[in-house]
Amino acid sequence: MSNKIIELKGLTKNFDDQQVLKGIDLNIYENEFLTLLGPSGCGKTTILRIIAGFEEPSKGELLFNGIDISKVPPYKREINTVFQKYALFPFLNVHDNVAFGLNLKKVDKSVVDQKVSRMLKLVGLEGFEKRDVTLLSGGQQQRVAIARALVNEPKVLLLDEPLGALDAKLRKEMQFELKKIQKEVGITFIFVTHDQEEALSMSDTVVVMNNGIIQQIGSPEDIYNEPENRFVANFIGDSNIIEGNMIRDCLVCFDGIEFPCVDKGFKENEEVEVVLRPEDIDIVEPEKSKLKGTVASIVFKGVHYEIIVKTDRRDYKIHTTDYHEVGKSVGLSFTDEDIHVMYTMEN
Repeated sequence: MSNKIIELKGLTKNFDDQQVLKGIDLNIYENEFLTLLGPSGCGKTTILRIIAGFEEPSKGELLFNGIDISKVPPYKREINTVFQKYALFPFLNVHDNVAFGLNLKKVDKSVVDQKVSRMLKLVGLEGFEKRDVTLLSGGQQQRVAIARALVNEPKVLLLDEPLGALDAKLRKEMQFELKKIQKEVGITFIFVTHDQEEALSMSDTVVVMNNGIIQQIGSPEDIYNEPENRFVANFIGDSNIIEGNMIRDCLVCFDGIEFPCVDKGFKENEEVEVVLRPEDIDIVEPEKSKLKGTVASIVFKGVHYEIIVKTDRRDYKIHTTDYHEVGKSVGLSFTDEDIHVMYTMEN
């Protein structure tokens, strides 16, 4: 792993009598694309604002390359921020918006021009130097804001829900662009979003938060395939979550049936929760499966059908490209690897 660039140690933040961060420990590495993901009010933007210097932590340390910077003013940090609202200057053209920070530092004009044109090329706005920013599309304004932040060559770029104002198609394009830009400039990006798909498609590391606490840190694959608790399983993608009992290593019981699985390390007969992702369940002939039920509903979602199958104990959600009519008797099939066992929230 590359070097740690930012460390949060025991970080708490109180606003009046409300604690919005409850002891955050997090390491962020050089050249990493890290996403803080969680519902509104979980504390992710507060972390970003503390790193940027717009808020001071109530307790704990904020280290940048090993030095505590929690009292250093924002303009002295090697960190820049791209906001959701872009905050462009309407009275300046594209070139002068991007050059703003360099001009403040009294950088030589020829160097400014060179850096600005390099940045505009990087964000795909070559030849836009003289344009009026108020006449640009949302996606173009977004790119100007990114170029303005990157032209100062920060060590870390903070992005606070920067794609929130864009329509779905443009969002997808900008997700791809942002990842490409991050690879090209080779600096740390810390990205805040409540959009699971955005987090999974762009990040090296995802930090899932809820209620001022980190729930899980991992790669997008780990977070999706190995959620540590019910909150993460529910928040990232669709899940069937079932109460179960871990009979012993690699054998779990749920809905009154024993299933082999690959999970180990639980106590014998420990109460657990089982996750089955809808796309991991196959609909088969009833006699080919231990779990049987009836198709209760079917909805076409574009890429797949979402089918609800009613069993004796519960409703299961299944994503499949095959059509099955309502009322049909079916079996539900999945492999040992498709079963993911978690500790219950109380444990």
